[in-house]
Amino acid sequence: MIAALILAGGKGTRMGGADKAFLDLSGQPLIAHLLARLVPQADKIAISANGDVTRFGTFKLPVLPDGTLAGFGPLAGLAAGLEWAYAQGAESLVTMPVDTPFIPLDLVARLTPGPSVAVYQGRQHHLVAHWPVSARFALRHFLATGAPYKVRDFLGVCAARQVHFAAPADPFLNINTPDDLEIAESRCLQPPSV
Repeated sequence: MIAALILAGGKGTRMGGADKAFLDLSGQPLIAHLLARLVPQADKIAISANGDVTRFGTFKLPVLPDGTLAGFGPLAGLAAGLEWAYAQGAESLVTMPVDTPFIPLDLVARLTPGPSVAVYQGRQHHLVAHWPVSARFALRHFLATGAPYKVRDFLGVCAARQVHFAAPADPFLNINTPDDLEIAESRCLQPPSV
């Protein structure tokens, strides 16, 4: 079984502090666009987020707070996600940020088996990755060492293989700024790509 985790714990500072999961893109929140592509690919899905979990109520998915690892950024979300995936009986966990509404429809299949990480035109997208649940032990150790808590560095610890994706436009476009949102809006008007 492969589980998936949507990382929605960012502060959205470049979007004026907006909760990026709920930014409007062509009449729907970003998270809805992502789920439309992700649901057919994963056996179980959870959301990594802090704050009021009821805001995600309409999606009827588990919401995992950072808990005792708050302050470790996305690695805190990954740690919670790996523990959750293990408890669900999953063998692995695929992660992606909530602000990547155009993930490929074959993302999970292409990233399997993990550990692996998505690459587009030479750029590694550290948070679009596939992790075996056994990586939770290495992650605990990694965070306990006091090393800089960078996802890129932990991918190195896991010896994640790079999986290259080819597409006319970046399938891992992160919507970080109002300009990115405008680019995404224009892409929504084009025919969907795999």
